[in-house]
Amino acid sequence: MRLTVFSVSALLVVSLLERVSGLQTIVGKYGETVEVPCNKGNAKAEDIFITKWKYTKADSSTGDLLVKSGGQNAIASSDVDYLGRVNLTKDLSLRIAQAKLSDQKIFTCMVVIGTDIFEYPVQVKIEKAPSAPTITNQATKMEMGKLTTLGECSTKDANPAANIIWLKNNIPLVADEKVIKLTTDVQTDKTTGLLSTFSKLEYAAVKEDLNAKFACAVQHKSLASDLVSAPVTFVINYPTEKVSLQVISADPIKEGDNVTLKCKADGNPPPSSYSFHIKGKKVKIENSDMYTLTSVTRASTGEYKCSLVDNDTIANSANITVMYLDINMTRGKIVKHLDESFEATSTVNAAGVPQVSWSKNNAKLNAPPKFDKLKYSDSGVYECVVSMAGIVRKASFELIVQGAPVINKLTKRRSNDGNFKVLSCEAEGSPKPTVQWSINGTNATETPYVEGRITHRITIIPTVNLTVNCTVYNDLGQASKSLDVSTRKYKDSSDQTRVAVGVVIGVILAAVAIGLIYWIYMKRTRQGTWKTGEKEDGTLEESKKLEENQSQKAEV
Repeated sequence: MRLTVFSVSALLVVSLLERVSGLQTIVGKYGETVEVPCNKGNAKAEDIFITKWKYTKADSSTGDLLVKSGGQNAIASSDVDYLGRVNLTKDLSLRIAQAKLSDQKIFTCMVVIGTDIFEYPVQVKIEKAPSAPTITNQATKMEMGKLTTLGECSTKDANPAANIIWLKNNIPLVADEKVIKLTTDVQTDKTTGLLSTFSKLEYAAVKEDLNAKFACAVQHKSLASDLVSAPVTFVINYPTEKVSLQVISADPIKEGDNVTLKCKADGNPPPSSYSFHIKGKKVKIENSDMYTLTSVTRASTGEYKCSLVDNDTIANSANITVMYLDINMTRGKIVKHLDESFEATSTVNAAGVPQVSWSKNNAKLNAPPKFDKLKYSDSGVYECVVSMAGIVRKASFELIVQGAPVINKLTKRRSNDGNFKVLSCEAEGSPKPTVQWSINGTNATETPYVEGRITHRITIIPTVNLTVNCTVYNDLGQASKSLDVSTRKYKDSSDQTRVAVGVVIGVILAAVAIGLIYWIYMKRTRQGTWKTGEKEDGTLEESKKLEENQSQKAEV
């Protein structure tokens, strides 16, 4: 006779040899499917005659869920809480869909193998992650030192209940009931049974909490890391205890700059108006914390102060130093005479120690210009540059050394071809001397006038022996020198040879002619004397005269 599943179960109860293993616990996610293993998944369906899943109720009684006999399909009970939500897997595990908090209980897998009955209880727990935290009921402002409700942090629909901590600048706050007070409340949803956590923070602010960032964080076993709310800041009101004065300007401050004074108070909210003390005068500035000094001068140097409008004792001061630099020196043209002494002097008036440099015609000098005996070469443009703290001042003058002209050298030389003579007159003087020759020449040239010196050249072809004068003059005087110039011509070597030969031949011919004339004359004279009987004395005088004439002709 074939027995039904339930009748067999009843018969076996009498002879039941129960073997109950240790309690296994699994955690399921709220709203998801939970799979509860039978015998930790080690049950073999082919060896099992009957499989039954049941659960323990709150009053310790049991309720049936599923029964499976041999190779037949599982039969579900009519339990309303699990209708349509449970089924068996191939390895006889219990699968619960849409897990709820009410599923947190002990489920037992009972199997019949031969004549033995085994039960495997499993504790099922359901977890639900909390929602992200939010801060509500925030304080609009806080008073320093007074315990004030800063806000309430909440997180909802968790299981188990979440924990809330408060953070200031990412550092956890610990309640001390004086400066920090925390009140926590956990509420249960009547429908779902999920838990919501609420935390209220009461806080006594200090001045340093201005701009501090407060946040709350949620801790839960289902979370890998804390959930943190968006940070919030709070307005903290406290009175001004001190002010500071800031000087806003270029560094260093120079004459002509604008300087802004900015007064800053440590109270919150800060004052809207301040008093500025400017050179002994109190100036009230409405709806601003700044006062500007325009185009400052050296007279602006001194102490400046700002204070609260209604309390001059809460004040602060700052010193302002206006840098200045003056240079006093003779400018323009300075005229001095040759061999005079001269020293350039400058007076510098500065707020500090300046740097001074000199240059002549843009070339740097190692020292200020000082001369015991001026030379024409000392003429030029001298510039003094004074600098200090970014300020630069320049002053210049032109030194002009003057003197009457002198002729240093007067020379002559043959031209390269030997046909001309080049005359050079080298003069020195200032203003620039004018050069004048006593003879007209050609190819007149003049060197540049540099450091009081000039050289003038002309080319001449002398036809007679002569003396040439060079005269130089300017507004301060004149000077002259002369030079003898001969008429000798200089030709090339072949012409000179021919001239020399011609001269020799001419001299010989002249000597022969003179000798012949003398012989004829003497002969005739003697003949006449004999004839006339004249005295020889007279003849001798005539002979001497004749010899003198012959000698003069020979020299020519």
